[in-house]
Amino acid sequence: MSDLHGRPTIDELVEAVREFLERDVMTQTSGALQFHARVAVNALAAVERELHNGPAMAAAHRERLASLGFDSEGSLADAIRSGALDDRYDEVAVAVRATVHDKLAVANPKYLTNPVP
Repeated sequence: MSDLHGRPTIDELVEAVREFLERDVMTQTSGALQFHARVAVNALAAVERELHNGPAMAAAHRERLASLGFDSEGSLADAIRSGALDDRYDEVAVAVRATVHDKLAVANPKYLTNPVP
C-alpha cells in the first residue's frame, strides 16, 4: 500500500469505525438502530476482507478467466450459456467454484463453513 496518505491507513480507518460500532453503538442501542449498526459492522468487515485479500483474489480471478480464454465473467457466462464450453466442463467448474469461493470469503465467509441446507 502507498504511503501517500500516511497514517492512519485505510485499513486502520475501516477497522476503527467497525470497532466503534461493535463496542460502543451496538452495546448501547437496541432495536432498529442496533440492527442497522450490525449491518454496518458486517459491511465494514467485508471491506476489511476485500482490502486484505482483494488484490490477490483479483489476480487469481484474471488468471482463471485467461486460462479459459476469457477476459470477463460476462463473456465466460455467455460461453457457458451457449454450450461452447461443454467439452471443458471440469475445467470450467473448477474455475467457477474458485471464483464463488473467493466471493464468499469476502462477502460472508460463514457460508464457507456453515452452508445453507
